[in-house]
This record gives sequence, structure tokens and C-alpha cells, in this order.
Amino acid sequence: VEGPEIETEENNFSGLNIPLEHPSRDAFDTFYLKPETRKGRFLLRSHTSPVQIRVMRKYRPPLAVIVPGKVYRPDAVDASHSFMFHQLEGFLVDDDVKFSDLKGILAVFVKKLFGEDTKMRFRPHFFPFTEPSAEVDISCIICKSNQKNKCSVCGGKGWLEILGCGMIHPNVFANVGYPRGKYTGFAFGMGVDRIAMLKYGINDIRLFYENDLRFLRQF
Repeated sequence: VEGPEIETEENNFSGLNIPLEHPSRDAFDTFYLKPETRKGRFLLRSHTSPVQIRVMRKYRPPLAVIVPGKVYRPDAVDASHSFMFHQLEGFLVDDDVKFSDLKGILAVFVKKLFGEDTKMRFRPHFFPFTEPSAEVDISCIICKSNQKNKCSVCGGKGWLEILGCGMIHPNVFANVGYPRGKYTGFAFGMGVDRIAMLKYGINDIRLFYENDLRFLRQF
């Protein structure tokens, strides 16, 4: 499913249980558009999660959805940051979805994309729209954790963060009109550009956007 790149503040933040004081709402972290309307402010979406709100308001579970798309944040452009980049999000909602379902799906994804020998770990984290929440790391695919001190990619840690995930927060379900306690679900999201950089050993995100055919034809 795809969604609009110009979004409402409600879909991008409030519907996802992101409070008014959250730093991601600041003008330094979000591209707000002018003028403000009676329906609130419009913005360039800062993640693909607003599509969760749009889909769940329109449809009832069971739902299994993948959301690709461009997102925008006012980051200074350098080798690892861009003001526009790509995200891929997935979410599943049904009567009895468990965290173990999320873990199993991501384990298959990691091994298919990075190889059967790739290890995965979950670290507790905080996201307003999921509870519990986690960040997922994979064993470094560059040094294979054998030369940790020499690896510039994992910084000698032996692990690389690839995505965030968690169980969809009950407040998000309430915000789209689902009965409290009736459904459970999980969501995960990742930066497509970062995944491609890791998989293909690309050290500068700007290469994706400079239209150099010598680079692009490799893919």
C-alpha cells in the first residue's frame, strides 16, 4: 500500500500516539507546510507510519500490509544522511498476534536478505506507537565479528542496527476506532537506503540520488 507524501499532523503524529511535546514534532525535525488550515498543519511525512492510520481507519482486521515510500526530514546532507530517503514498513493486525510472530517473520527476512549465517538480536527500545518496542541488530556482515577492532562499519561492536519494531500500541488502535482489547498487531520499519548500503557495501547515500549511470547500472 502506498500513501501520500504530504500528510496531516494528525496522521503523522497524533494518531500514532506521538505526544505534542515529542521532539520529532519540532520544526527542526519535520518539514511543515504553509499556510496552516482549519484542519491543522500539513507536512511532508517524516515516516511511512501514517499509512497505518489510513489503512486501519478504512479496513477492519485481519490486515497484513507492506508500505514502501519516500519520507522527508530536515537533515544536513552527508555520506549517511539525506533530507529525502526511503522507508519500508510492515504491519499485521488480527485477533491474536504475538511478539513471537514478529520475531519469526523478521528472522526469516534477515536470513533471506543477508545470509543464513547472519545472527539477529532484539534490544528494548521506546517508540510512542508500539509497546513493547525493540530495535533489531544483525551480526556485522562486513567483519563477520572476527575482526571487531578493525571494522569501520560496526565500530568494533560486531553488530549493526537495521530496523525498529514492536507491538502496535493500544492507543493507536483506539485512535482508528478499533475496540480496545479486541485486536493485537505488530509493526516494523526500516530505511531501505541503509539496508542497501549495508548489503552492497556502499559508503555514501548520495550515490543513490546523483543519477550517475555508472553506479545505477550495477543494480
